[in-house]
Amino acid sequence: MSSLQINTLNDAQVKQALEHCCAAPNWVAGMVKAMPFKSAQQLFECAQSTWDNLGESDYLAAFEGHPQIGDLSTLSKKYAATAQKAGHEQSGMSKANEAVLTKMIALNKEYLNKFGFIFIVCATGKTAEQMLELIEQRIHNTRSTELNIAAGEQAKITKIRLESLL
Repeated sequence: MSSLQINTLNDAQVKQALEHCCAAPNWVAGMVKAMPFKSAQQLFECAQSTWDNLGESDYLAAFEGHPQIGDLSTLSKKYAATAQKAGHEQSGMSKANEAVLTKMIALNKEYLNKFGFIFIVCATGKTAEQMLELIEQRIHNTRSTELNIAAGEQAKITKIRLESLL
């Protein structure tokens, strides 16, 4: 789908396509309001600008649209709308050994308990070991720092997903 083709979709189709990129309702609404897009560049700039103007509740809503890193069993159940995308993005975890998966699951629980949201990382191109190293580093952050990092990671994920629409 090109950036111009997205302009030809009806409201329900546009909303669904954008929700597959980012589950934050205010981000989706902002993108719909900004339509039509003249180019892919304008689409990407609008996506980033809209994201940058959101706040914590929007970030948390976006994070809710993701399975936990390494929790591959939830991909086809709870996150059916984004399962294919998330599964591809997390393909590095599917090659992880049992020790890495076990440690990742334990750290995911610790992370969620500490911060109140799941560990968000742009997993595309990362190995399981790299993602494990990132959660080990980031779990020591303050909540505020981690929320900002996770929001930045979400913006990267959203851009990759928007690119896949084009």
